[in-house]
Amino acid sequence: MLTELHDELETVRERFANLRGHLDLAAKQAEIEQLETRAADPDLWNTPRAAQEIMQRLTRLKEEVTLWNDLERRITSLAELIELAELEGDESLASDLTAELRAIQREVEQRELEVLLSGPYDDRDAFLSIQAGMGGTDAQDWAAMLLRMYTRWAERRGYTVNLIDISEGEEAGIKSATIEIRGPYAYGYARAEAGVHRLIRLSPFNAAHTRQTSFARVEVMPEVDDAPEVEIKPEDLRIDVFRSGGHGGQGVNTTDSAVRITHLPTGIVVVCQNERSQIQNREMALRVLRARLLERELQRQAEERARLRGEYREAAFGNQMRTYYLHPSTLVKDHRTDYETSNVQAVLDGDIDPFIEAFLRANVQES
Repeated sequence: MLTELHDELETVRERFANLRGHLDLAAKQAEIEQLETRAADPDLWNTPRAAQEIMQRLTRLKEEVTLWNDLERRITSLAELIELAELEGDESLASDLTAELRAIQREVEQRELEVLLSGPYDDRDAFLSIQAGMGGTDAQDWAAMLLRMYTRWAERRGYTVNLIDISEGEEAGIKSATIEIRGPYAYGYARAEAGVHRLIRLSPFNAAHTRQTSFARVEVMPEVDDAPEVEIKPEDLRIDVFRSGGHGGQGVNTTDSAVRITHLPTGIVVVCQNERSQIQNREMALRVLRARLLERELQRQAEERARLRGEYREAAFGNQMRTYYLHPSTLVKDHRTDYETSNVQAVLDGDIDPFIEAFLRANVQES
């Protein structure tokens, strides 16, 4: 039994070493030292937002490095205990040693997922936008269902979700919405959801209750303040202010605090109306614009690489990445990875991690 445990642990140790070899912990440690220097600057809190982001980034990096170092110590300690038990021929410890080995295996699998998130912005916060597509009121209702799904998914992971902007549908659902997702590797995980989502169901919005196909597009953008790929010139912006929409009551905004920013060279339009003041809405809108421009550039680079490989496909509504079947049978199928499940309700309640993991692993294999 002890010999088998020793052999299993050696396999885990080799797997861990391989993972660690793909992770540049030295670079992360260097960034920690830079951030600690900035955090020690007494003038840092003159700009609270920037200070908060620096401290959050510093905390995440420290936690990540600590997790890897602690896991390495656990593996080393377990190897020593197994070796000692083997030397003494003490099989009574086998049960406890096996339990620790299984716990380490689960931890290594979790760290493996983080290594899959190796993009330059994967460890950042994210903006996620949903736009209703073809399908009329059904599509707007579908967009609202997706908003609920992603909100629940983020909350399951312990992420913070903030509503940036929402445009209600005339009869039901939403025309569009943008949320901010804050937490470790929020963009790395959420970017797996970018694309066109198709819903097939019996429509609740027509008298005949006929089968309806609806579409919605999901965009995911990394939240960064210092991306070298993005340069925003003041002369390229048109900024309009207007009164925020609302449902009435005491919370309705009676001032022109909502902000719409148009990036003239690209035609990208960003709206923010959920912050308390025009200044806050303007700042948030600029952050969303920067994220959109960065995602646009990252997408351009990915498409160029795909063209070189002969694999490029336009992200059009005919190229849906996932289909949700509610009629005649229940099934959710991801067309990129072929991962599927019949538990549609669980997926719509936010249980989408299996789809995300399948996408990440498929991406690594393609690379």
